[in-house]
Amino acid sequence: MLDWKDVHAFAILARAGSLSAAARILGVDHVTVGRRIASLEQSLGVTLVERLPRRIGLTSHGEDIAALASKMEEVSHAIERCARGRSEATVVSVRITAPPAVAARLIAPRIAGFHQTHRNVIPILAGVSHHSALDRGEADVAVRLARPRDPDLVTKLIGVMRFGLYATPEIAAKPASEWTFIGYDAALEHTTQQVWLRSLLAGRPIVFQASDLFGQVEAARAGLGAVVLPRFMGDPDPTLVPLRPDTPPPTLDMWLATYPDLRRSHAVRAVMDFLSEAIGAECGITAGQA
Repeated sequence: MLDWKDVHAFAILARAGSLSAAARILGVDHVTVGRRIASLEQSLGVTLVERLPRRIGLTSHGEDIAALASKMEEVSHAIERCARGRSEATVVSVRITAPPAVAARLIAPRIAGFHQTHRNVIPILAGVSHHSALDRGEADVAVRLARPRDPDLVTKLIGVMRFGLYATPEIAAKPASEWTFIGYDAALEHTTQQVWLRSLLAGRPIVFQASDLFGQVEAARAGLGAVVLPRFMGDPDPTLVPLRPDTPPPTLDMWLATYPDLRRSHAVRAVMDFLSEAIGAECGITAGQA
């Protein structure tokens, strides 16, 4: 019989591309990953990986086994989801992923109210900039800024993120031709709000870039320039005022996603209802969008 932990480690290694990356994902050291791979190779009687200086490469046998191991991993997560959906445990944890600003500003401040009525449910919230892999167990419920394409997921439109351009009153008092701007770094040039910001520049400079909104808003508060923010961040900020550019700001639909077998769980349904209410309170859907 194969050891599933060996197969799982190999599936992660094949996807991650290096022992160190796989170790970070698995929460172990790279020596443990290497030992798992060696154990699997011994059990199968074939060489699966080529040890290269900075990464690992898969042999032809390794590529074939990696494809099967990935399917085994999907089945393993499906079994876990099925069990979680039917669990009658006294205390249940539900993993939630959401964009960092949504997690910090819309969800976390309302968790206390959720706890008062659902003391047996422990939300585990992660603010992430990427789409969490629900099929790999990275989350039970995900908040996303685009409609999920996986047809196996249960999805629900729960809100609309509206943006605005903000700056300190001192910046706002200057002629528009003298405005400077704050934006995302190159890795996030594709985002809707960054594309809109670029359309506003008209030769005016971006003087600071950051990978997250929290760094950007702090720079804007210091008077460095104008920044694009979700209105739930910009409108209540006492140090910033809205600017009125000629081009209307963009919007992004906000979606919930989970798997049908997880939605059978009372805890997951309670979390989904909570997220719908928490996000809808600040980012409500107008008539015609539902």
